[in-house]
Amino acid sequence: MALAHDQELGLSLRTLAPPGIIIGHRLITAGDEHALLPEEASAFERSAVRVRRASGAARIVARALLHRLGHEMTALPKSHGGAPIWPTGIVGSLAHDSRVAVAAIGTSENLEGVGIDVEPAEILSADLLHLVTTPRERARIESDPYRGRLFFVAKEAAYKAVYPLDHAFLGHQDVEIDLTAQEATLRSGRVVKLRFCISTHLVALAFLPS
Repeated sequence: MALAHDQELGLSLRTLAPPGIIIGHRLITAGDEHALLPEEASAFERSAVRVRRASGAARIVARALLHRLGHEMTALPKSHGGAPIWPTGIVGSLAHDSRVAVAAIGTSENLEGVGIDVEPAEILSADLLHLVTTPRERARIESDPYRGRLFFVAKEAAYKAVYPLDHAFLGHQDVEIDLTAQEATLRSGRVVKLRFCISTHLVALAFLPS
């Protein structure tokens, strides 16, 4: 199945990942829902077509990345916590918005965790700002050209990076983002490294080196 790319996003993503992490993307396309393998599809039986399609697209991207690391046609079933189950020795993350799916993977030799998230490159709705951001973040809102959306995508990525390790639910107020330092600090005191990509979409990559 040929990959459908957003050229601008693809160029921007090339600058996002540090050594040891590889990232890919795909424009969500009609028929991508059929890319779900039987082991994966059962978790989405009651999901709307758009959800199955986006989940299939994200797995198309992930399988292409895994192929680069020597893994052939690997199923990525959904865990009870919602995150995909990766092959032994691999850490990774999937994400999508309504238009594009992204994936990031690396090896457990180099990484404890990795998380990725994607959002449209649009200003966050004002009524969501206080829900998503902490008072300290709002005091630094000028650091976010998307008025809270970049904070949001970073928090989602950080949560995905740490959940497989801590298995703890985190609300938006439990993760504080410093865009200048490119770090997320969790209520537990754990600090997660961040990188950002701004183009047609906002993509945040969160990672914990081993």
